[in-house]
Amino acid sequence: MMQERQWVLGVDLDGVCADFYGRMRAIAAEWLERRVADLPLKVSYGLREWGIETEEQYESLHRFAVTQRDLFKTEAMIPGARKYLRKLSADGFRIRIITHRLFIPYFHAIAVRQTIEWLDANGIPYWDLCFMKEKAQVGADIYIDDSPHNVELLRAAGQRTICFGNSTNVRIAKPRATQWEAVYKLVQGLLKQ
Repeated sequence: MMQERQWVLGVDLDGVCADFYGRMRAIAAEWLERRVADLPLKVSYGLREWGIETEEQYESLHRFAVTQRDLFKTEAMIPGARKYLRKLSADGFRIRIITHRLFIPYFHAIAVRQTIEWLDANGIPYWDLCFMKEKAQVGADIYIDDSPHNVELLRAAGQRTICFGNSTNVRIAKPRATQWEAVYKLVQGLLKQ
C-alpha cells in the first residue's frame, strides 16, 4: 500500500499506453502507397526507415494521420497499460497523463478530442491530462516515457524516470521496461529509494 502522501505518476501516451508506431505504420503505408509489410517494425524517432526524410514530410504524414485517419482515437492500447495503471491508481497513485500531441499547429481541438475519447474508450484511469512539451514542469514524482529526448531531459533534471522501451530508445539506460508488469514493479522499487 502507499505511504501517507499521494504520489503523482506522470505517464506519456504514445509509445507507452497507445501503440503509436503500430497504428502509424498502417497509416504511413497508405500515405506512401506501399505495403504495410514493406515498412520495418523497428524504427527510429522521425521514421526515416519508412522513407520520411524531412520534418515537413513527417508533419504532413502526422497531420493526415490525425485529421483523416483519427490516429489518436484508433491506436491500439499497449497490453497491460489499463490493468497496471488501475493497480497503481488503486495503490494510491495520482495518474497524470502527459503528452506532447499539440506540436503541429491548427488541429489541436481534434487531437484533444481524440485523446480524451481514446482514454475513456480504453478505460485508462487518470486525474490530470496535460498537453505539454516540457514534461518536468508537470511536477510528477515518477515519470514513464518512451521518447529518448524526454527521458534524458527528465533524468538530467533529477526526475525519477522509467524508459518504456522500444526501437527508438534502445540506447537509453535503466530503469527501463518493455512491458507494463515490469513498469509496475519498477515504480514500486523507485518508491523505496
